[in-house]
Amino acid sequence: MKLAITGKGGVGKTTLSSLLARLYASEGRKVTAIEANLDQNLAMALGFTPEEAQSIKPIAELTDLIEERTGARPGTHAPLYKLNPKVDDIAERFSLTKNGVRLLLLGAVKTGGSGCFCPESALLKTLMTYLILGKTDVLIMDMDAGVEHMSRGTTESVDAFIIVVEPGKRSLATAETIRNMASDLGIKKCYIVGNKITSDKDKQFIRDNSDNFEVLGFISLDDKVREADLQGISAFDTAPKVLDDIKAIKDKLQEISQEKNA
Repeated sequence: MKLAITGKGGVGKTTLSSLLARLYASEGRKVTAIEANLDQNLAMALGFTPEEAQSIKPIAELTDLIEERTGARPGTHAPLYKLNPKVDDIAERFSLTKNGVRLLLLGAVKTGGSGCFCPESALLKTLMTYLILGKTDVLIMDMDAGVEHMSRGTTESVDAFIIVVEPGKRSLATAETIRNMASDLGIKKCYIVGNKITSDKDKQFIRDNSDNFEVLGFISLDDKVREADLQGISAFDTAPKVLDDIKAIKDKLQEISQEKNA
C-alpha cells in the first residue's frame, strides 16, 4: 500500500497521514511514514516526543551526505553531479521508529525556485523513487500542496493520490490545481477526503463541488484532535470518533488496492 496525501495548508493532511499509519501499524503491518511537508508536524502526530522528533534530521539538511552521494555540496554551483545517487541505506540510517511506524523527514530544498533541480533535489527524488518502487509494506507520504518529490516513473506504483479538503471553495479549488499538477506526472486518478465535517450539508457540498474526483470518505470535526495537537500527542489515543472515520477510509483504500492488483 503506497499512499500520497496532499492538500491545502491546514486541511488535515497530517491528521489523516498519522492515523492511517498508526492503524496499519496496529495490524502488524510494516509502515514507513514520509514527512514531505514543510510544517514537519507528523512526528508528534504519530506520538513521538519533542525530543525524539528533534533527533530526526531532515535529509535535505544533511549537507555532507548530499555531497558524498551526489558529488556536489548544497548551495554551491557545481557544473556536474550525480542524478541517480546511492540511496538504499538512507531510510534505515536516518529514520526513527515508534508505535510501529518508521518516520523519515525529507526536508525542504532552500535554494533556487520551485523548479530548482540541484543536488538536494536529485537525492530526494531518487530516494522517493527507491521507496515507492521498493518492497515497503505500507508507505504513507504526507506532502505539501504539490508533487515536487515525485517523478513520472513512480506514479504507477502509488495506490492512491489523496487530496484532503474541507468544506469551502478555496480548499476545493486547490484540489483542482493539485489534480492538474498530478496529471502532468501521469497520475490518472486523484481521490478526495473531506475533513472537518460537521453535518450532512458539509458532505453534500464537497460531493457537489468535486466532479473530477472520487470521494473516499469524510472525517468529523472533533475538538479531541485539536486537544491532542495542543498537548503534542497522537489523536490515535484520544479521538475514537475520528479514528472510526479513518478506519472506514482505510477499508475503502483496501478495496481500491485489491481492484488495482486484480
